Amino acid sequence: MVNASKPHPHPPTPPSPAGPPPTTRQAVDTFTGFFRERGHRPVPGASLVRPPGDPVLFTTSGMHPLTPYLEGRPHPLGRRLVGVQRCLRTTDLEEVGDLTHLTVFEMLGSWSLGDYGTRQSLRWGHELLVGGFGIEPGRLHATVFGGDDQLGPDTESLAAWHELGVPVEFTREDNWWSNGPTGPCGPDSEIFVWTGDVPPHGTPGSDDRWVEVWNHVMMRYHRSEDGSLRPLPQRGVDTGMGLERLVMVLQGRRSVFDIDLFEPWMRTLPELWRLDGPQSRLVADHLRSAAVVIGDGVLPASNGRGYVLRRLVRRVLTTLWRDDPARTLGDLPESLVAGTLDHFGQQCPPAAVREVLLDEECRFAGMLDRGRRLLARPRFSGPLDEEDYHYLHDTHGLPRELIDLLRPEPVARG
Repeated sequence: MVNASKPHPHPPTPPSPAGPPPTTRQAVDTFTGFFRERGHRPVPGASLVRPPGDPVLFTTSGMHPLTPYLEGRPHPLGRRLVGVQRCLRTTDLEEVGDLTHLTVFEMLGSWSLGDYGTRQSLRWGHELLVGGFGIEPGRLHATVFGGDDQLGPDTESLAAWHELGVPVEFTREDNWWSNGPTGPCGPDSEIFVWTGDVPPHGTPGSDDRWVEVWNHVMMRYHRSEDGSLRPLPQRGVDTGMGLERLVMVLQGRRSVFDIDLFEPWMRTLPELWRLDGPQSRLVADHLRSAAVVIGDGVLPASNGRGYVLRRLVRRVLTTLWRDDPARTLGDLPESLVAGTLDHFGQQCPPAAVREVLLDEECRFAGMLDRGRRLLARPRFSGPLDEEDYHYLHDTHGLPRELIDLLRPEPVARG
């Protein structure tokens, strides 16, 4: 399941039915309503913070909280589930600022826990996209697992798409899903929508105007530490669709930051600070993500979850202060934070989030002052090498990114 893909050069073509495109809220209601009509019980979204014993710091996918049930444990709500889960991924953090990458995002999900299988899931997926969201059938393309040295191709998914008249491309690594090196896994089928302003052509592997919107994972195996696969006690289906990506396609927008969900942020930030496009997107994403993380009870720290939060806030401050050191997060309207917390159903007071942000700003400003004094010493007057970086980090707590901020173009000694 994917949070983002390469930016595409043209705004997506919106769905064909007359009338305005759906809002983010309407898209959620259409998705969950479709599956509720088909016997799926809604599951509440979990916190970003994983419970004790989970090796992952944050919830990274819609299926993450359901892992025990996908492995065979009975779920108290039954075998058919639907939900919306907030997720956080740091693997793409350096990409944030482009048109599609987000740190905190929402995943729409449906699950079959030992109930229906591949063909039914794909048929419903096609029905919802075409009938529920109004996407023209000719704008759809699918990819399917083509096999590897352990398993053959996913012929069941291939047959389902052929029955629906959807073209298919075989891939290998791109159509095998797992939540880590061990645990439940299986072949997946990804559904793409054509977003170009000319008739569809090519394949998802050859043209990035095919944008992935939905992933259907056939949970069939458990991968052990030695890499071997054993069948799960029950076969399941786990689907995940990035909400912001879906709405971007449905609203015919060029970027996830152009959808209605981000409108308050993208309208307000230019009134506060003069930023270019990538800077505006980074600041909007990181501040919004920081608010959600704080709303789930995390505070800045030097390691773990707190370090992720600290890094988000300091990346914002680095961006703001690069052009104007007088800028402050105290200018951020509380209404933006309140709207974000309300969207995610979090009870944290907006003023408390603001207090955490301002406290971290004060800490970072103090560290910058200390760093400038250290780097003004004769020892660091020339280019820095790896020994210098290690010394500044281990002895004085200055991370490399902060040193590079204070010395924009360090040159390693030969």
